[in-house]
Amino acid sequence: MSLLLSRARRGKTFAVLASGLALTAALFGGQAAATGAGAPSAGHPAGAGTAPAAASAQPCDLYAAGGTPCAAAHSTTRALYASYNGPLYQVRRTSDNTIRDIGVLSTGGYANAAAQDAFCAGTTCLITVIYDQSGRGNHLTQAPPGGFSGPAAGGYDNLADATAAPVTVGGHKAYGVFVAPGTGYRNNHTNGIATGDQPEGMYAVLDGTHYNGGCCFDYGNAETNSRDNGNGTMEAIYFGNIKVWGYGTGNGPWVMADLENGLFSGINAGYNAGDPSVNPRFLTAVVKGEPNHWAIRAGNAQSGGLSTYYNGPRPNVSGYNPMKKEGAIILGIGGDNSHGAAGTFYEGVMTSGYPSDATENAVQANIDAAGYTTSTGAGGLTPGSRVSLRATTACCTADYIVHDDADVVIAPVSASSSSTTKAAATWTVRAGLANSSCLSFESTDRPGQYLRHSDFRLHLGTGDGTSQFAQDATFCPEAGHNGQGYSLRSVNYPSDYVRHFNYAVYIAGQGGSHTWDSATSFTDDTSWAVGQPWA
Repeated sequence: MSLLLSRARRGKTFAVLASGLALTAALFGGQAAATGAGAPSAGHPAGAGTAPAAASAQPCDLYAAGGTPCAAAHSTTRALYASYNGPLYQVRRTSDNTIRDIGVLSTGGYANAAAQDAFCAGTTCLITVIYDQSGRGNHLTQAPPGGFSGPAAGGYDNLADATAAPVTVGGHKAYGVFVAPGTGYRNNHTNGIATGDQPEGMYAVLDGTHYNGGCCFDYGNAETNSRDNGNGTMEAIYFGNIKVWGYGTGNGPWVMADLENGLFSGINAGYNAGDPSVNPRFLTAVVKGEPNHWAIRAGNAQSGGLSTYYNGPRPNVSGYNPMKKEGAIILGIGGDNSHGAAGTFYEGVMTSGYPSDATENAVQANIDAAGYTTSTGAGGLTPGSRVSLRATTACCTADYIVHDDADVVIAPVSASSSSTTKAAATWTVRAGLANSSCLSFESTDRPGQYLRHSDFRLHLGTGDGTSQFAQDATFCPEAGHNGQGYSLRSVNYPSDYVRHFNYAVYIAGQGGSHTWDSATSFTDDTSWAVGQPWA
């Protein structure tokens, strides 16, 4: 999708039977798919009678067992093949521009985040490469300029901060790809990705609370020259709440398909009632297409199955049947390098062939079992509990978030503090007013009043039942940016975090246009230790 319209807001029965038998066998440790980093060769999809599966089949093993092997597999959190033992991604540290590959803790396992933490200690790191685990070499690197130039040198897009999306997977620390506006990855010279009207499928695990109305947070198939080449030249997953080209029910965000010059939520351009707003903390999003047929599916990536939001013919708009897919791969941007979107990516694949619902359901079960969570073991943020939130910056480790009448600041609190000060530093954790997957903080001594931001400054405000207040008072917890406690991300400004600056408390982005967005001490200033309540 481009910004041109919104610059301001950036033998079939037997084949099916064989596929089903192969999938069932993979699920029970029998027949399976690609081994190691190498997927099946082009023209030789895996199915019944292939090599034995690893003990625990991963997503790409399941896709191959279903007859639709992965043509690209990207993740910064875990291996997507049971026998993969290569690098997941590469980071570059700013202190000396040295690079390092980050791999897995064990074959078929989770990311070695400790290696990144050690390498990046005392400096910042950027994600420079997201490796393709399929063996086809479809790696994602810094997106080049196209129809739009990016903000980095030479018109390239920015690279993602390697520590901005901490997460826990299967009990192990890992990092996602945090896409702030201006950030993007791409590969215009791919191998084995669908072109023309060829069938394909794709899924992505995303942060369902991190999105905006900019164009376009995509993962999938795009133009090979980074320009808008017309209707049907893309087929990618979109996630966000822009309404310029298409939308579903509610206020968003929606999972839609970016098919170029249209974000489609069903057969019609514009509104389609079958596509609901979805924003679980971890979201599985699925788009797949074949000649004159495509589908949208999605579900909670922590539990449960996939729901189908559309399954039918191509859009009833000229140019999308047949499709004219070109086979590049994008992440975080539109096909013409539109880079106004925000989102967080953890893992995703693209397949050769149109996957069955049964295959995707098996993949979803695997994602559920992977154990995505924001829990860090750094203290409790359980709705109904009382907590006090302590700064972790070296200057201020005795300071807590307190309210001073309506203003919110950090100030020292100790056993000798007055009962008034202790009460002002104590908050009752509530399920998020705007998103129950996130949190709100109610004043203990002023019930009915919550931490909320206004003009980026945090204040104490009385809940008025409006959607605006609910969003301003809702924050999504993540593992602390500096490894301590939690970082609290604004639900309606998802690139901004609760941050102290000159003893006042704001929502702030790293290196933004305001003084409180200063990159200095950002990771420390946005990390809060959860302590026992003072009152």
